[in-house]
Amino acid sequence: MDESTFTIGEIARLARLNVSAIRYYEARGLLPEALRVAGQRRYGADTLNRLGVIDIAKRAGFSLDEIRVLLDASDKGEPAHGQLRELADRKLHEVDEMIRRAQAVRGWLETAMTCGCDTFEACVLFSDPPAHLDGFAIHSAS
Repeated sequence: MDESTFTIGEIARLARLNVSAIRYYEARGLLPEALRVAGQRRYGADTLNRLGVIDIAKRAGFSLDEIRVLLDASDKGEPAHGQLRELADRKLHEVDEMIRRAQAVRGWLETAMTCGCDTFEACVLFSDPPAHLDGFAIHSAS
């Protein structure tokens, strides 16, 4: 192995990814097209760093399209914080909504744990259910 470059298999192993993920990221524009040496893709340490950014951004909930926006801005020499702050602000609103919904679902499930209804038709949990699991009625066994 050339010390300054890695094969696709080596970079995938170092990044703990499948080779197919590396190819997919290239196809989606998250990774620049690799240099080819004797027909073989070769990647530098910068690719490994970029894969680390992609991994962390994915774990933070960013979509691949959002990650591409971050990376494109950085590739153009823009400060990383500009796009990151904008996307993080939007993502925080999405996360807050997911938390609110998860809390509503949790409340519904806790209420369901006390259900003593013989049929779904008689159960307030299933009567005219809210579309987004919001505002569950307090369940009283019928």
